[in-house]
Order: sequence, then structure tokens, then C-alpha cells
Amino acid sequence: MKKPLIKVQKTNLSHPKTNNSRRQFLKMGGLAVAGSSLLLYGCSDDDDDMEPMPGEVFDLGSGDVGILNYAYALEQLEAAFYTNVLDGSYWMNANAEEKKILEDLYKHEVIHREFFKAAITGAAGAAKTLPELEFDFSSVNFGDRDSVLQTAQILEDTGVSAYNGAGSLLVTPDYLTLAGKIVSVEARHASAIRSIYLSDDTAFAGDDVIDANGLDPAVDPATILAAVGSTGFVKTAFTANNLPTGA
Repeated sequence: MKKPLIKVQKTNLSHPKTNNSRRQFLKMGGLAVAGSSLLLYGCSDDDDDMEPMPGEVFDLGSGDVGILNYAYALEQLEAAFYTNVLDGSYWMNANAEEKKILEDLYKHEVIHREFFKAAITGAAGAAKTLPELEFDFSSVNFGDRDSVLQTAQILEDTGVSAYNGAGSLLVTPDYLTLAGKIVSVEARHASAIRSIYLSDDTAFAGDDVIDANGLDPAVDPATILAAVGSTGFVKTAFTANNLPTGA
């Protein structure tokens, strides 16, 4: 069964020092990924995973390449969202804590995006690397705190469950290690957003995202891509017909 068709900026990354505990929490997570090697080894791919013809809708691919492209698509989405956040009037007028946290999240997501682009291109070639996607965030009011933080919460919670669900589908141990490092950062993002947006003191690890065993959810790529597609944020069409399912 084929998986759904998804209709689915860089700036200075200087990092000002601060004593804010939440920002330090985020900063430590970002360093773990920034320090990871970009020298990934050759990805294995099925022989029938052909390079796309000009004008053809891009397919994420199969095997580890497909999963890495899947993660890259999600990181492009998050980086584009936070780019818009930092261009919006809510962020410009936010209190100091919220402003700095959102700036850090932006920087991390840009690092993640560029990491995947370089890694996949180096390992599998440009033809098998997901192109730059186009997004439409017109449904988000970037001048409104609730609209921005609610969307950020959804994206960050989704990112954590997406990495958790894709981890078991990776074959190469090095890729699984890298995915584990990145999902730990995404979990920090999710908890930071919840802590500044939701009034409950335990919302950073709320019952809606943490189960009775103290674990975050793990959601399969098909479900994540369908949910992302339903937001209308992603305008560039791509397919996910060959991703591993673990079945």
C-alpha cells in the first residue's frame, strides 16, 4: 500500500551567553548535535530506487536514505516555522525569556536542517536528497502569542514522536546514534515550549505526551506525514512510497 502524497533562510547563528536555566538546558542539547560528525558512511538503498526524472515528484526513497530524508523534511518544516516566528511581531515584542528560548529553538532547527542536507548529500548524492521545500504558514498568526506557541507545541511534540517512531526502522547503527542525539534535543524543545506556554507546572511532561511507563509516544512515518499534510503547511509535493515499515 502506497503512503500518502504530501503537499507538504539562514541567518547569523551567534549564541549570546545567558544564565537562564531553560536556555542553558537547550544549549547543552544543541551542542551534542552540532559536535556530531557529518562524515556519514554510504547509505544502502534498494536497487529499484531510481533517481527521479526532471519534473517528477520526489520520493523520499527506501532504507536508511528514506528515513534520513523523512527526518530532513521535518527539520525543514521546523526551521521554516521558527524563521517566520523570528520575523513576526510576537517574537519581537515577547518577554526576554520567551524571546531567547524561541531564538535558540530557531538556531537548533537550522543546525539540524543543514546537518541532514549535508549528510544525505554526502552519503547518497544530491539526486537522492530531498529538495528544499516550500511552506505556507498563512494559517498561523505570527503576531499572536497563542497562535505561535500552540503551533510550536504541536510541531515539537510531533517531532519527538516522529523520531521515536523512525528509530527502529534505521539499519545503520551510526544513524540510530545520531537520531537519538537529535530526538533528545527535540524533547528539550518540546518541554521548553510547554513550560512557557501551559500553566500547569507539570505540563513539560504532561500526561498527553508521556504514558504510564514514563515514555514519549513513537509514531510511524505514514501517520506523521498524514498529520503534517493535513496542516497545509507544506506546499511542495513529495511521496513516501518506499519507506521501510518495520513489518
